[in-house]
Amino acid sequence: MKTSIYFSTLALITLPACVSGVKQKKQPEQPNIIFLLADDFGWMDLGCYGSKFYESPNIDQLAKDGMLFTDAYASCPVSSPTRYSLQTGKYPVRSGITDWIEGRFHNPRQRENMLEVCPVLPPDNEFNMSLDEVTIAEVLKSQGYQTAHVGKWHLAEDSTLFPQYQGYDINIGGCRKGSPGPGGYFVPYNNPMLEDGPEGEYLTNRLGDECVKIINQFKDKPFFINYNFYQVHTPLMGLTEKIDYFKEKAVRMGLDTIAKIFDENPSWKSKQPFTSNSYRERLVQSNPVYAAMISSMDDNVGKVIQELKRLGLYENTIIFFTSDNGGLSTSEGSPTSNLPLRAGKGHLYEGGIREPLIAVWKKQIKSGTVSHTQVSTIDFFPTLLDLIGCPIPTQPEIDGISIKPALMGKKQKRGTLYWHYPHYPNQGSRPGGAILEGDYKLIEFFDNGEKELYNIREDIGEQHNLMDTNKQTADRLAKKLVRWREEVHAKMPVPNPGYHPVQK
Repeated sequence: MKTSIYFSTLALITLPACVSGVKQKKQPEQPNIIFLLADDFGWMDLGCYGSKFYESPNIDQLAKDGMLFTDAYASCPVSSPTRYSLQTGKYPVRSGITDWIEGRFHNPRQRENMLEVCPVLPPDNEFNMSLDEVTIAEVLKSQGYQTAHVGKWHLAEDSTLFPQYQGYDINIGGCRKGSPGPGGYFVPYNNPMLEDGPEGEYLTNRLGDECVKIINQFKDKPFFINYNFYQVHTPLMGLTEKIDYFKEKAVRMGLDTIAKIFDENPSWKSKQPFTSNSYRERLVQSNPVYAAMISSMDDNVGKVIQELKRLGLYENTIIFFTSDNGGLSTSEGSPTSNLPLRAGKGHLYEGGIREPLIAVWKKQIKSGTVSHTQVSTIDFFPTLLDLIGCPIPTQPEIDGISIKPALMGKKQKRGTLYWHYPHYPNQGSRPGGAILEGDYKLIEFFDNGEKELYNIREDIGEQHNLMDTNKQTADRLAKKLVRWREEVHAKMPVPNPGYHPVQK
């Protein structure tokens, strides 16, 4: 295997003109960039998107200062594949990272269970993002940007593929961990890329402080900070004073008297092969620990904004806030509700892939605006390059498009979007793929070939399957989805020879 230094150098040499051989802009003209990525954060988890229980004043202020998107999507309903798309501008299927790293099938106990009850078995899942990939950090670094990664990485098992080897000058907290792990939100963190702080220190506050330090270190030259929260991934752990506050708020709002907090038998549950009683869908946002975690994340977004303003950098800093997949609403405690969206993390329904997205650049993006342009994680790579005036690479292939026109207030049609998730997640869904074109979204399940068609403009909750009433659209989208899978060489599940149906 070639060394990481060689691969990083080769990547820069083979990039298009924006990366090498072109005179860079004068540094003062280049905007700073901070990309805020929440983990397992739902479309309805912010005040500015309609939550009445959760509190997010600092992120809500970002929406007032910039543009809020109503139709933004993660490129996968689970973490690692989406993070790959953010770094590369490509669909996850191109990398082979189509499930979270390592994935459910890799666990011996889970694998044995799947061999017994699943009609199909998932394809192999890659555990590392290759150094051959050209990352957004590498491109921006070539344009004179200082680069830093803060927080969750979850794109490699191999420590030689952590952020510091993928274009980031600084890596704070980015490693193989997909979640903080038991006890991980408080010292000791057991994170090889983050030294423990004093007893009682909270991870979210620590990472916010580290981001502020980097801003001060980078303040005299343009910078890109990829600030990825571990929040609000399980285990649910918050600060005591915040939990107490939201417990009292839940009582004050009467949420403690609601009889039906969960739908114990959602329609999707009967079609998945596992018998776990943990599969249920949350209907009400009322979990005080989850709310406390959101509040802490919001505090640290505010901390970063305040420091940018103190240093006079806020006006010329591009800020994006979004999530890697939908809120966790169907298993593992089901801590949040994504209603009116259906299901959540791990599902190809809207609750699993539709995300909050806020974009701020005070010098260019009009404050207090709303865009209905459809956006995917694959679009951030080309968009950031377009915003700084750097030509978008064509080789290696980029799947995303620049949404700069939408950010500048113009109407922009995104075009067709695709998903490929050939795995059984922890959240009760099934292997499948999806295509979204305009108002129509088709989902195909790979275990039995079943398809569902929805008009998400008229039926955002995906309650009315149009397969029988709009066969022409369904057939057209189904054929287009198959062609796309062939073009990207998508790996498909295979029949399970040991499958024995379970009587429910």
